[in-house]
Amino acid sequence: MNTQVLGLLLASLFANCAISGVALGQTDAQPPVALDVKPIGKVLEATSPATVEHSSAILLQANLPASGQAKVDDLVYQGDVVQTGANGSLSISFVDGTSFKISSNARMELNELVYDPKSTSNSMLFSLDKGSFTFLAGMVAKTGNMKVETPVATMGIRGTAPHVEIADDGTVKFSTLIEENKSAKEQPKAGPAAAPRQRRTQNLPPPDTPELQRIEKDANKRLNICKGC
Repeated sequence: MNTQVLGLLLASLFANCAISGVALGQTDAQPPVALDVKPIGKVLEATSPATVEHSSAILLQANLPASGQAKVDDLVYQGDVVQTGANGSLSISFVDGTSFKISSNARMELNELVYDPKSTSNSMLFSLDKGSFTFLAGMVAKTGNMKVETPVATMGIRGTAPHVEIADDGTVKFSTLIEENKSAKEQPKAGPAAAPRQRRTQNLPPPDTPELQRIEKDANKRLNICKGC
């Protein structure tokens, strides 16, 4: 091999090393952005079978174990999926004071919860897929935008205590256990013979039917239920 060819090979090698060095320097200078892994609530009660499934990103950032049986004081995070089996149940309290009681054979996704006590632009979005849920709205409903999504509609919650039942065929039953703008003294007293007063109960038929469209149009004005919001 002559000197000229050898020189060209060496020059090419040095150039490749220099380019690789620049690429490495750029990679080192731009570390991945850390995710916000602050918990948004915790489990207050748990009856087996019940699980809280964390997203892969949360598992990596928060160094959490894989999904298993939910236990009292387990933390929940944005993006988690909560599920219960036959005879299972869960009670979860969230950072703004919202609390959920989840029945057996239920599934709920904690899509979003952004809460700052000093803010008036807080937001919450939870998706209820199946099962029965009773919940008491917290501060997000009063200082921002709380939404609960069901298979047939998205409900805007304004400080009430709703009960939602979602059947296997997609039918949704919605009732309000405590009226808005009513103090605790005005509500029925708790006791063995006392039962929650249901202000309104509504059975919603499967989606895309004329009957549902009529119901939603009327309920929009009274329950603040909207579709696609």
